[in-house]
Amino acid sequence: MTADVKKETMGFQTEAKQLLHLMIHSLYSNREIFLRELISNASDAIDKLRFAALSNEALLEGQGDYQVQVDVDKDARTITIADNGIGMNRDEVVEHLGTIAKSGTAAFMESLTGDQQKDSQLIGQFGVGFYSAFIVADRVEVHTRKAGEDADQGVVWESHGESEFSVEPRDKATRGTSIMLFLKDDCEEFADDFRVRSVIKKYSDHISVPVMMLKPAAPVAEDAEEQTEQPPEYEAVNEATALWTRSRTEISDDEYNEFYKHVSHDFDEPLTWSHNKVEGKFDYTSLLYIPKRAPFDMWNRDMARGLKLYVQRTFIMDDAEQFLPLYLRFVKGVVDSNDLPLNVSREILQQDAAVESMRSALTKRVLDMLSKLAKKGGDDYAGFWKEFGQVLKEGPAEDFANKEKIAGLLRFSSTHTDAPEQDQSLEDYVQRMQEDQEKIFYVVAENFNTAKNSPHLEVFRKKGIEVLLLCDRVDDWLMNHLQEFDGKAFQDVARGALDLAADTEEEKAEQEKLQKESEALVERMTKVLEGKVAEVRATARLTDSPACLVVGEFDMGAQMRRIMEAAGQPVPDSKPILEINPGHPLLEMLDQEQDEDQFAELSAIVFDQANLAEGGQLDDPAAYVSRLNKLLLTLSGR
Repeated sequence: MTADVKKETMGFQTEAKQLLHLMIHSLYSNREIFLRELISNASDAIDKLRFAALSNEALLEGQGDYQVQVDVDKDARTITIADNGIGMNRDEVVEHLGTIAKSGTAAFMESLTGDQQKDSQLIGQFGVGFYSAFIVADRVEVHTRKAGEDADQGVVWESHGESEFSVEPRDKATRGTSIMLFLKDDCEEFADDFRVRSVIKKYSDHISVPVMMLKPAAPVAEDAEEQTEQPPEYEAVNEATALWTRSRTEISDDEYNEFYKHVSHDFDEPLTWSHNKVEGKFDYTSLLYIPKRAPFDMWNRDMARGLKLYVQRTFIMDDAEQFLPLYLRFVKGVVDSNDLPLNVSREILQQDAAVESMRSALTKRVLDMLSKLAKKGGDDYAGFWKEFGQVLKEGPAEDFANKEKIAGLLRFSSTHTDAPEQDQSLEDYVQRMQEDQEKIFYVVAENFNTAKNSPHLEVFRKKGIEVLLLCDRVDDWLMNHLQEFDGKAFQDVARGALDLAADTEEEKAEQEKLQKESEALVERMTKVLEGKVAEVRATARLTDSPACLVVGEFDMGAQMRRIMEAAGQPVPDSKPILEINPGHPLLEMLDQEQDEDQFAELSAIVFDQANLAEGGQLDDPAAYVSRLNKLLLTLSGR
């Protein structure tokens, strides 16, 4: 450390400052979690050193016994958590302890409500890590040195958790990090040996490194001769055995829950989990968790995702995304392989046959977990779907091998209930299908109300045929890849010509008659709407509406078109089909109109209204308003 580097005071990043304030005032009811967070961080630092030392043994500095050490001083009212892990240099201290380098931070801050109880849950979702120290401390001092660097490269970070922190050089003989908390007046319980031991047992039994504390001194008899003072003796407070290596029968639900919080940094308990050991061609153990709530950065495709990877009990990397497909990016947990090399890299993982086999098996295991959850019914799967349903809808396009299984997990709104909740499965739909129904019908719209009130549903409601109501942005893309379920093909009711098996011979004859009688009207409207529509045709799918727009069988759907246009992407040049209901009074009036200019104006109104009913946008709204005003004035006799 150069002599001219002195103590420097800096301001916290704005988001870090806000989070500190919110934590201190929102998490006071669960203060003890600070110890879980700091010990978890210490364990991670040791894991990182283990991995780095595989290729550079000099980082161990001749000392390879890993441990976390916790000391309390009741008189000084302090608690210190120290590890002999990877440690940090000055730049890393400033980066990690002065900022929150986490995607989704802005969205997280916007979602805070000001309600302390609700904000507490949100903060827990976001993860607090090191900053949780300020829940119990009014001053925190961090003394650290990066493994492999000289003793004079140590750094001290200090802050009162308000607006600024200081950093200065200080010698540190040993590698790793020591965090001293100067406890608040009302938090002195955490300077009590027994209280701290109980918290460690509660939260950190699953940590794979020993958490050491001073062994309680044995009572000395009053008449005992004066003894030579013994050096302090430490003992492990936790089990210090990686949880996933133990038998499932030995692990309690509480232990599984606490381990989830360790690997996910989530405050909430998981929805469900699966612990499995595989022996055969490839040997590995997995412990997979489904969270209750989605992370704030789930829609950021660059978010950190994946499982913690261990090889032969040795930590290799966080966020090993190669073991699960992208649509299962919400899954947390660990995978421990006996077959991969200790020097495995992300590049090797992408090409390894063992990884591909494990990925396939782990994907099926997650889908089985979700299937069991869905079969149980109740609030658990409904809650999962609300949080992660749109992500799961990415699955059929990404995972052809499991398309049918994913389809069975999907939930939709439908005309069966006409409720916005997405709680209808495809299996339920198929069971309710009419005897002669051959297809699964659906409509895609911008929102639920537009879908529910779509004119395309009129004939289906008349015949009592159920239609799925799709209104998520991903739905049009999803249905392009889903094609069928349980041998039943999907049919977009707003795409192509409508052919209902439920139509009687009498109804089919009536349709043919209708089309023949409306040929002249269709021809006139086709002429005046040239350039706006691909064609005009009479339809029997409408009962109450004058017209609707239909997408060509092989054309891009309206919702997908809007999404691509909003993203600035080029879209294929195609025109919609205008289907008209010749029996509607407006179309009957139009058919009788002799003034060709007036006919053109009315035809344009019919087309624009059909566009609006689909949730579309008009090319020229002012022209539509002008035409409509003229029509109203004409009808009023003015």
